[in-house]
Amino acid sequence: MHEEAHQRILIDQFFDVVVESKASDLHLQEGQPPKMRLHGDIQKIRDEPLTHAEMDQMLSEVVGPKRWEKYLKTGDMDCAYELSAEARFRCNIHKQLHGHGGIFRLIPNKIATLEQLNVPQVIKRFANIKGGLVLVTGPTGSGKSTTLAALIDYINSSYARHIITIEEPIEFVHQNKLSIITQREVGEDTPSFAMGLKNAMREDADVVLVGEMRDLETIALALTAAETGMLVFGTLHTNNARKTVDRMIDVFPSSQQPQVRTMLSASLRGIVAQLLMKKADGKGRVAVNEILISNNAVSSIIREGAVAKLTDVLVSGKAEGMQFMDDAINSLLQQGTISGEEAYMKAIDKQRFAPYLTGQMGEIGRGGKGTAKPVPVPRIVSTPAAPPGAGLQLPAGFKPPPGYSLAPGLAPALDESDESSEAAAEE
Repeated sequence: MHEEAHQRILIDQFFDVVVESKASDLHLQEGQPPKMRLHGDIQKIRDEPLTHAEMDQMLSEVVGPKRWEKYLKTGDMDCAYELSAEARFRCNIHKQLHGHGGIFRLIPNKIATLEQLNVPQVIKRFANIKGGLVLVTGPTGSGKSTTLAALIDYINSSYARHIITIEEPIEFVHQNKLSIITQREVGEDTPSFAMGLKNAMREDADVVLVGEMRDLETIALALTAAETGMLVFGTLHTNNARKTVDRMIDVFPSSQQPQVRTMLSASLRGIVAQLLMKKADGKGRVAVNEILISNNAVSSIIREGAVAKLTDVLVSGKAEGMQFMDDAINSLLQQGTISGEEAYMKAIDKQRFAPYLTGQMGEIGRGGKGTAKPVPVPRIVSTPAAPPGAGLQLPAGFKPPPGYSLAPGLAPALDESDESSEAAAEE
């Protein structure tokens, strides 16, 4: 069930719902109803929970006999599944507390253009360069793969180059246009990202896409490949340019970090950080990008390790096409595309967007100050401060041990004889 056409199988009924609803993910878990993620929110497809027999049949059919045997031994499996000429799915199946589980990400077979994705067109600049490192970053489900696929398709349509992609699994399938496309799947065509990248340097590659730069060896090889003149596209799960640079360097031992800073400052061409934000009308999500374009100032900052200064470069580099994440979020907010709450949740500087919050969120964002209706809490009546130990009752006739004294406000209970003797003393 990897690439070839197939007969209809049981799980296709749920895939059809995902495609028709324009959802992004299908979630199947034994003992739970099937669910899908629509516009960022998870909702049920049906009320009845999935049985062990259903999960066994659906997952074994979708991965095929060979992969199913491997999954039963390892407990995890990644693969791709083609539903039709219009849609395929990136699949992860796994064992969990209550039995089998599976997550399936919808991947349209038709690759969208950069214009259709409505991303800043300055991103095309990264496809027009001949060598260096370009990083596309963002959390899981932020559309990194979609943006990278559009970039690769733009190169494929515009230049005669040899493009190698190393993915786990292969998501978007590219057809040769002006370029030659070689797509390799980790675990099937090459044992690891690092090995695939190492071999790419011997395969006359002009452009290499590394699906995940998750370890030191892969990152080191990507830097080396970029230095040799290849254009390397890679991904990281970071939210902005500063965190991306830190991640690239911090993965190395401290003794190697000065050398890595020098390599990165020389080979980095740009960073595109991406988030998906819910639209204010509830009809889908929209991408928002932070864009760092390397120049002499950026190279110097990376070499010196003063990564915090990158924010100043992003803000002041608008004329060059750079874009700071919070500025991009603010632009969508002012257009009415997203709500104040969504802007606040995704922003780096939360206080910048606190005035746009409403209701209970507004009260939280403004630190309890504002016009939002306060959340009712029980009223506590204040009383004068009591001395330490007040309210504690000691046994009648209690005397502290030798060398100790009672704390202020602490006294043993008085019996009747003590009360009368005390009254007599006062008289």
